[in-house]
Amino acid sequence: MNKMLYGWLLAACCGLPPAFAGGSVDVLAQPAVRGPQALHAVLQDVARAGARLVSVGERGVVLLSDDNGATWRQAKAVPVSVSLTAVQFVDERNGWAVGHAGVVLHSEDGGEHWGLQLDGKRAAALEVQAAEASADEGRLAAAQRLQADGADKPLLALSFADAHQGLVVGAYGLAMSTADGGRSWQSAMGLLPNRRGLHLYALARQSANLYVAGEQGLLLRSRDGGEHFDALRSPYDGSYFAAAVLPDGRLLVGGLRGSLFASDDGGDSLQALANPVPASLNAMRVAGGQLLLANQAGMLLRSGLERFAAQPVAVSDGLPLTAATAATAAADGAIVAVGMAGARRLDSSSLSTTTD
Repeated sequence: MNKMLYGWLLAACCGLPPAFAGGSVDVLAQPAVRGPQALHAVLQDVARAGARLVSVGERGVVLLSDDNGATWRQAKAVPVSVSLTAVQFVDERNGWAVGHAGVVLHSEDGGEHWGLQLDGKRAAALEVQAAEASADEGRLAAAQRLQADGADKPLLALSFADAHQGLVVGAYGLAMSTADGGRSWQSAMGLLPNRRGLHLYALARQSANLYVAGEQGLLLRSRDGGEHFDALRSPYDGSYFAAAVLPDGRLLVGGLRGSLFASDDGGDSLQALANPVPASLNAMRVAGGQLLLANQAGMLLRSGLERFAAQPVAVSDGLPLTAATAATAAADGAIVAVGMAGARRLDSSSLSTTTD
């Protein structure tokens, strides 16, 4: 993906914070503003923390719901006002969120309070240290450019195996790992066969298998939980924005213009799947015994897990989901989608499946 399209996607989908839009606010030092307007913020991702739903979005907004998405309230403390792009909880209390300026946030109370664990400046310094130790002159030159740029590279995806082991990835090949729940971080950029520094958009994990999907058909695989990675052969050269591993181990990756592929052998070979909506896929998630897919047309699709057959989800009141970026299942089974229009609960009485 060229930089112009990448920049458009980030601006449209992530809501660029003031510091990157020509303002003077230090978004790494400015806590997220609290107020009723947060309930109408652009939201980027949503995850379950036990029975609670946690959603993250523009300018550091974090919203919580304890009634399966019927009502929402703002988190009590978020230390930054950068746009947050992804969130994951490994249990009802411990979760992480990533976003612009290389930010990694951690919560240990179910999303009420968040602490800053990493930012782009520290991430660049870690990569410079790792590059110096590697004695790779090309890597060191790239690391020094990363450091000179400052904290302007967004993190776009995260995957934690448990409350200790995690990997975060983002633009221009940015990749950081932790083995102690984020108390310390190490550069993982040298582990990934990504010499061109392509953008890394999605992560998917099952047991020791960890997959990275990104720009220009980049697909990487680790079979040992992230210690080593190999490049996989991609069936096309478009960008992948979404990835998921189904309970039976099948890998799914999707991206530009609705392109969707599946693998039954851990990524060694991939086959195209039929997608009824040719719009770029933002996210896919296994939730509530089904596969949920969100696309840039603001639509949701869902499929059973045994046999893939994606069907668009039609909301009975006729109102579209504006730029749906992610969806998950609430504790009561309702689908909750987030995007440009904020968060929306889609209970079973308001959903139908259409083949139009």
